[in-house]
Amino acid sequence: MTSQETHPEPALTQGRDWFKSAVVYQIYPRSFADSDGDGVGDLRGIIGRLDYLSNLGVDVVWLSPVYRSPQDDNGYDISDYRDIDPVFGDLDTLDELLDGLHARGMKLVMDLVVNRTSDEHAWFKESRSSKDNPKRDWYWWRTPRGGIEPGTPGAEPNNWGSAFSGPAWEYDQASGEYYLHLFSKKQPDLNWENPEVRAAVYDMMNWWLDRGVDGFRMDVINFISKDPALPDGPKADGMLYGDGGPHYICGPRIHEFLQEMHQEVFAGRDKDLLTVGEMPGVTVEDAVLFTDPAREEVDMVFQFEHVALDQEGGNKWRPKKLLLTDLKKSLGRWQDALGERGWNSLYWGNHDQARAVSRFGDDGQYREVSAKMLAAVLHLHRGTPYVYQGEELGMTNMTFGAISDYRDIEVLNHHREATTHLGHTDAEVLAALAPLNRDNARTPVQWDATRHGGFTTGSPWIVVNPNTNTINAAAQVEDPESVYNFYRRVIDLRHTDPVVAHGDFTMLLPDDEHVYAFQRSLPDAELLVLGNFSGTARTADVGVPAWGDAVQVLGNYPPDAGLRLRPWEVKVFRRAV
Repeated sequence: MTSQETHPEPALTQGRDWFKSAVVYQIYPRSFADSDGDGVGDLRGIIGRLDYLSNLGVDVVWLSPVYRSPQDDNGYDISDYRDIDPVFGDLDTLDELLDGLHARGMKLVMDLVVNRTSDEHAWFKESRSSKDNPKRDWYWWRTPRGGIEPGTPGAEPNNWGSAFSGPAWEYDQASGEYYLHLFSKKQPDLNWENPEVRAAVYDMMNWWLDRGVDGFRMDVINFISKDPALPDGPKADGMLYGDGGPHYICGPRIHEFLQEMHQEVFAGRDKDLLTVGEMPGVTVEDAVLFTDPAREEVDMVFQFEHVALDQEGGNKWRPKKLLLTDLKKSLGRWQDALGERGWNSLYWGNHDQARAVSRFGDDGQYREVSAKMLAAVLHLHRGTPYVYQGEELGMTNMTFGAISDYRDIEVLNHHREATTHLGHTDAEVLAALAPLNRDNARTPVQWDATRHGGFTTGSPWIVVNPNTNTINAAAQVEDPESVYNFYRRVIDLRHTDPVVAHGDFTMLLPDDEHVYAFQRSLPDAELLVLGNFSGTARTADVGVPAWGDAVQVLGNYPPDAGLRLRPWEVKVFRRAV
């Protein structure tokens, strides 16, 4: 337990900048809490854990998709945007959840998945029914390449590959044309060039806001504008398909579409809303435009640069050692770029990433202290921090023994393609999958040490990590030294000290391979944050002797004097200016 000091009045929490002192908690409903014993998490399970979230201190809950869905991609394939899938509950239960959050001073942000729908959505069923259907142009339909038998490899309208392996086109035998799907073949892409599509999406968004939700996290929203010519993408040696990214990542009309969305959905509403754009491949320069308040597009973006640094060529199935200097260079660049205009989102993990402590920390001997260090370093950057369910407990990656243990469509498709078409053995593919697969983050939340971790009384849809015997909420909530209660202190620091929410950011020791150091500053106060990303004691030579008289306000070891850091230690100092 470290020494604490009395902080100034709480930072600005209302008005246009309310989210700068807020903390968001992501719930992946399938894996959060199961109330009815069917092995799948549900809305009623979340309602039963609202006091847990309130006690943690978070301000916003981001709810991954609970809409009606065939569950091809665990809910990110939506068949009805205005209904709840029975596996999760119903609209009345969603309203009850919303009321419960609001009663506790928390907001609800829904996942918005509108680059694509399910192929079982009524819109696509009409579009697919005939070439003359009025909704045919609501999706991307194209004829086969000339001279090649339709439905055979190479006949696709272009060479783009799907994010879930295979081509990005599926042949429709009945109409003799292909439809575009950047993800699963059961997830056809909407054609945002069609104004009727945009109007239908905005109407749906307004329906949810009128119902009381507080904003949207927008899935791959920077993919909605595509080059209408759909040209081939560059193709690397040894790859089966081309990279269509240059033709749909932050495409030609993306800023126009987001500004139109703001005007049609968000403008003029008299409540504090949150809009977050998940944007794979977004550049710093584009992010400044997307998040500039004067442009009225989105409040912040999710960028992926820092979570690609441990991958060869951005290929998650070719993991490599992460260099701390690369991490500091990346995050520091985003801090600098959005320092005057715009805003950062801060995260280590989510439903698409491996567990933070296994990836960036030490999930063995130093699991608890490294999980705490990661929390403090991340949350004390400039931006809005996100906590992914279980991260506040220091949950770790899962060891999956066989491909049959996996549930993620991305993993299953890659394994099939790599073993069938690329000549890799099962053992080789499983080894490559282990560190960064998405199922690492999708094992159920570990509530206690009982069977299945207290997640369900039935058989869980995916295996519970066996370390729930030692890593669980019941053991941590009442333990003042737990990872959970450290997260509470970090969150409280953002809420109560304006320098965390509003201070300038200065990276220190950019070339140090082990110590992450930075300073946050306002005219009347400064914070110094020091994190040791190694299992060996280090000294942070920040070259500022005046910090010797500062007060340590946060740490994950018993406090001691000076700037020497024990393994995976974090120290946060505050001084008045």
